[in-house]
Amino acid sequence: MTSIFLTFFLILIFSMLAGFLGSLTGLGGGTVLVPLLTLYLGIPIIYATGSSLISTIATSSGSASAYVKERITSVRIGISLEIATTAGSIVGSLTVAYIYSLHLEYVIYIVFGIVLLFSIYPTLSKMKGEFPPPKDPDWTTRVFRLYGEYFDPANNVMVKYWGVRWWLGLIVMFFAGFISGLLGIGSGALKVLGMDYAMNLPMKVTTTTSNFMIGVTAATGSGIYWALGYIQPFLAAPTAIGVLIGSLLGTRVLVRMKNRRIRAVFLIILGFLGIQMILRGLGVF
Repeated sequence: MTSIFLTFFLILIFSMLAGFLGSLTGLGGGTVLVPLLTLYLGIPIIYATGSSLISTIATSSGSASAYVKERITSVRIGISLEIATTAGSIVGSLTVAYIYSLHLEYVIYIVFGIVLLFSIYPTLSKMKGEFPPPKDPDWTTRVFRLYGEYFDPANNVMVKYWGVRWWLGLIVMFFAGFISGLLGIGSGALKVLGMDYAMNLPMKVTTTTSNFMIGVTAATGSGIYWALGYIQPFLAAPTAIGVLIGSLLGTRVLVRMKNRRIRAVFLIILGFLGIQMILRGLGVF
């Protein structure tokens, strides 16, 4: 009985940490939670990913509302890109069922790690500036109204922005949705890259809009995961509670941090967890 309570407590603590980091970087709690549960608590990845989807919904519910209230989230851009992420999530969830039926779990570890490491370079290339250099609006900027403004208390300025290349962001979002369904995460890493690198939006807009989007993406995949039996209530309950608490704490910190510091946190998390997941998949860790 004691071991059960201890396990429950550890899952709750890890989930709070995952929710805090996920909210702060726009990754979603699941991106950090799955490696923590599988690498350090020995929970099978098939159940960790299922619980991760539930926690991702909690992250989005907890942090997205706060970001919308702060007027940082671009709801218009988020909704316009959700078409692709939900479609990708359905394809990814069906793909993972086939992979697990063949007992190829190690593939999930390796893909997870590669996705995280692949996300580093585009973000690293933007570390030099606090805000992205402006690009000329294109036809998608006008048609989809990819513009907005928000107040940045860390720099004490009103930031005006506009997005470009909506079509490229849409392509990235489909793969983000696919990875979400495949790995049981909100796939905030790819969502952030899609808006930051492809659409040239400010980092705080990308992270907050990503938090807004990951809940819808995770909800799409979680229905399939539940039908397949990949969601266990004993894991889902503490992860949802912990991630929700952590994400609410993260929202209070984000608005006071500079964009370059957020990117630094983003890169460290991606690199550390990416390497560990690949080593686990190869049987080294």
